[in-house]
Amino acid sequence: MFGLGKTQEEPAGEYITARLNARLQPLDRGEVYEDPLLDTLETDELGEVTGGGTQLADEPAGIEFCDLEIRVNETTEETLRAIIARLEDLGAPKGSKLILESEGRELPFGRNEGMAVYLNGVDLPDSVYEECDLDHIIEEFNRLMDGKGQYHSYWQGSRETGLYCYGPSFTEMKAAIESFVKTYPLCQKARIEQIA
Repeated sequence: MFGLGKTQEEPAGEYITARLNARLQPLDRGEVYEDPLLDTLETDELGEVTGGGTQLADEPAGIEFCDLEIRVNETTEETLRAIIARLEDLGAPKGSKLILESEGRELPFGRNEGMAVYLNGVDLPDSVYEECDLDHIIEEFNRLMDGKGQYHSYWQGSRETGLYCYGPSFTEMKAAIESFVKTYPLCQKARIEQIA
């Protein structure tokens, strides 16, 4: 009867959530965290990444955090440590946590700090928006922060565009880009905030 009434069996294991204190668009989340973590989990036969999500927030934040849904074969301390270590290697910010709902516990992790640069999208002369290039800003940020941090993602709101960067020290990242931000026309009236 065409297999009516039969359901596909769920893989064995337990589901946990990695809540990353990172502001990433879905594609960036996949590139920075999901795909590399999946490779590690499959290579070490620990489980797999089964999904992910990005929690939107009201302006000016735009994005609040990201989640990765992970199926692990077993929730041993060794497996949990391996997941945390890999996510920290990938740049997980402070304030991140592994959520084990079945056990009612959370494991904090994360080493990096976060910096948001909010570009003013409405109060600059029209010529600035026409002549300046957002990609140039991102390239310069990465060049200037070399070894101190890296651009990871963005968010575009009604009045501002947020550029999100992560690295070991907010203070060092900010110092690396400050002179550029002061002189590049599209960065005028920008705000720089620590977000992790």
